[in-house]
Order: sequence, then structure tokens, then C-alpha cells
Amino acid sequence: MSGYHELAEVYEWLISDAKLAPAEFAAAFDDVLGLLPPDAHVLDCSCGTGQLAVGLAGRGMQVVATDASEAMVRRTAELSEEFEASVRTLRADWQELPDHFDDATFDLVFCVGNSLHHAAGATGRVAALESMSRLLRRGGRLVLTSRTWELVRARGSRLDISDRLVRRNGRDAVVVYRWEIAPRWEEEHHIEIAVAQVDATGPVLVRSELLSCWPYRYEELEAELDRVGLRTEISTFDPAAENYTVVASKV
Repeated sequence: MSGYHELAEVYEWLISDAKLAPAEFAAAFDDVLGLLPPDAHVLDCSCGTGQLAVGLAGRGMQVVATDASEAMVRRTAELSEEFEASVRTLRADWQELPDHFDDATFDLVFCVGNSLHHAAGATGRVAALESMSRLLRRGGRLVLTSRTWELVRARGSRLDISDRLVRRNGRDAVVVYRWEIAPRWEEEHHIEIAVAQVDATGPVLVRSELLSCWPYRYEELEAELDRVGLRTEISTFDPAAENYTVVASKV
């Protein structure tokens, strides 16, 4: 089972146009960022290819970007260099974070990009949230985004093929998601993601990975946040919407 190694090289095709520019990605969280001092200490613990981390650093914040994928961390470091942004990068999964940082180090922790479902079941998810909570100062906030798994499961196993070409770096690509939905919530599910780059004058280049995921209901997430000492301040959860955001503060 792979984990964002091949996809790291083409991950920009999976990012929406609105979040591709670092400054615009950071601006999506203006409401929360406005509560912080200009030099706040911020952790992006599922940094992907670094758009958010670089955008935050561009605002003068002290930013650390971590990811379980070495390839993602490398790409974040490359983007930081391109934008001349001061971002510390580190390969670490969620449960390893307390090995690298003292408790109460950060004013804000981001866990965005629909990443939490890669934690292995309820046990892994609570351990990940516990690590994030430990690193927050009292009154600090966790910002988390998630798929609405109630909708995903209701649709069942399926193949989703993008109905439009996505252009990045002068090349077009078609994005395909193949969902393997297990019978029960607590079982391991799979998502295979493929990015097929197309060129009228050359070969089609396809990169794909099969990823493991463990879905959760919104009420489970709420209870788990409370269990690790985080109180929900903001939630955009709507059972009819594809995604939602939760902002929770350290009690």
C-alpha cells in the first residue's frame, strides 16, 4: 500500500485552482488567522506540497510543515525556496510529532486536505488528535478539514472520472478516483487516485496510488476532539455538503 509517493510528483493536479497560490490558500483561513499575533507559531501537520505553509510564512508567521510522506516534505521545501519563504520542514507522522516538539509549542495547528482519514481507525485517529492537542498552547486552535464520509459511504464503491481537463505546468490531465467502500464503517477502505497527463503530441503519463483510509461519522469526530481536550468553536458540517471545516480550541 503506497502513501503519496507517486502522487506527490503530480499533486498540484489534485489541488483546486483557488488554493494553488500560497497566498490564496492562506487567505481561505483569514477568520482564524486574524486572531493570531503576526509572529505566531503555526504547525501544518499534513502539509502536502506546501501551499498553505508557504502562504502562512508569507504573512510573517513562524511555520513548521510536516508530513508522513518524504516526497511531500521535499516538494514543500522546494516551494518554500521558490517563494523565499522561511518554513521548517520535517518528515513525521502525527504520532511522531511529540518526539520532535515540546508540548504547548504552537498557537495554531492545521490538519487540512482531508488527511485525517488516513489514520488507522478510531485508535489511530484519537492518537493523531492527541498529538496535535499536546502541541497546542492553552487557548490555541486546531483547524481541520474533512470529507463528509456519510455522503461518501452512501454512494458506495464507484469510479469518479473528472468531467474536465485540469491544466498545470502547461500540461492537461484527467483525474480519476476509484472508491472501494467496505461493508462496515470501522473497516479499512481504499481510494485509488490516478492523474493521467495528456498531450496531443506525446504519450499519456499516468501516476497513481492506492491509499488506505478509515472513515468516521461527524459525531465521532466531535466526541474524539472533546476526548483529547479540544472544544469545537466553529463547524461548517452539513450532511448534504461534500466537505466541512472544524475549528477547535485547546481547553
